[in-house]
Amino acid sequence: MAIQNAMQAGVAGLRTNSQAVGRISENIANSGTIGYKRSFTQMVTQVVGDSASVRGVDRTDIERGGAIIGTSSATDLAIDGDGFFVVMKDPLNTDESNFFLTRAGSFEVDKDGYMVNSAGYYLAGYGYDDDGSIAGVDRNGFGSLDAVNTKIASLTAEPSTESTIAGNLPSSLTGTGVAQDPFISSMTYYNALGAQEGLTFSWTPSDTVDNLWSMEVTGDDGTVYGTVDVTFADSGPTAGSPLTYVGTPDAGLVAPAAFAVDADGNMTLTIDNAAVPQVLDIALGGVGTYDGITQFDGDYEPQRITVDGTSTAALEKTEIDEQGNLVGVFENGKRLSLYQIPVATVDAPAGLEAETGNAYSLTLASGSTVMNVAGSGAGSIQSGATEASNVDIAQEMTDLIQVQRAYSSNAKIISTSDEMLQEINNLKR
Repeated sequence: MAIQNAMQAGVAGLRTNSQAVGRISENIANSGTIGYKRSFTQMVTQVVGDSASVRGVDRTDIERGGAIIGTSSATDLAIDGDGFFVVMKDPLNTDESNFFLTRAGSFEVDKDGYMVNSAGYYLAGYGYDDDGSIAGVDRNGFGSLDAVNTKIASLTAEPSTESTIAGNLPSSLTGTGVAQDPFISSMTYYNALGAQEGLTFSWTPSDTVDNLWSMEVTGDDGTVYGTVDVTFADSGPTAGSPLTYVGTPDAGLVAPAAFAVDADGNMTLTIDNAAVPQVLDIALGGVGTYDGITQFDGDYEPQRITVDGTSTAALEKTEIDEQGNLVGVFENGKRLSLYQIPVATVDAPAGLEAETGNAYSLTLASGSTVMNVAGSGAGSIQSGATEASNVDIAQEMTDLIQVQRAYSSNAKIISTSDEMLQEINNLKR
């Protein structure tokens, strides 16, 4: 009967518009929620027999990003472009069901060192190896990901193995017939335990031979390792550069301590400071080159000394770049890559299933996922920022008015149909 069909259509309209009001209410309530994606109800015609009504299908506007807002916390993250952060419910569980996708990047470091967002999800990433590389990871799934933990980051001591010395010695002080005071420079290096030790270099010009300098190497424990005689070229295309090196170990040097210099100015010290002596290579500058010690007229140039190695140091802070690299900055100033935070993309973001806490899980409709390097095939990561909700309050209020009008109209259909049925019932009287 047409009147009954009208009533059923009105009931379906009330139900669907009530569903739409629910979505609008959720959007308005979450308009200030970080990373929230607007949801809405689409009206779809439903045909049963010779009658047509309506039903509601819920959708989420996942692909439209919200405004990026700057914050004062370096661990707050936002994605500028497509993609999602990968998060975990449990930082120790690597099952696929434990992983979600989210745009809510309001992360902070908890008491255990994990980066956790406001919904309680743990940020996931790829850990860097000791050699600073990421190898053997599967970027088409979650299996290679770990919860990002900055607390386990520590910098162990690295003994010094290599050093360079550069600077200018004044040529006018050689061959003067008058003994000159030496020029002193020093170097600090690290032993196997990260403790600092030192060497002193004493450069003395020859008072009898032009362009000849003698450099004596002494340890801070008083050990004299030996002397290097350096002759510099005084003419030709390499004037001012080293011409020859002659090294002589000190007569009082006791093994296993040792001292040697090759013909190209590479000095090797064997330092007796542990059960296994430390070997330190010091480059003075190649023959015929200007990358180390030189001799030109003018003033003495304080020597520039570089040395590798580090002391044991605690993590001071972290930084995150646009490629998602989380870099640890340690107390001794050294920087070390700790994690790479991927940006995950899926074939059909609209097919993701919404979960509690502004997170989404994969479904058959969403398709597979790829863990991209941020900025390559996906959006870049902005540190010190979060993504605001993509809800437009003006749009929601406009939709609310439209839905309210539609709801009232459907209610009117039901009341009108009821009056018509009443009139039919009155015909028999």
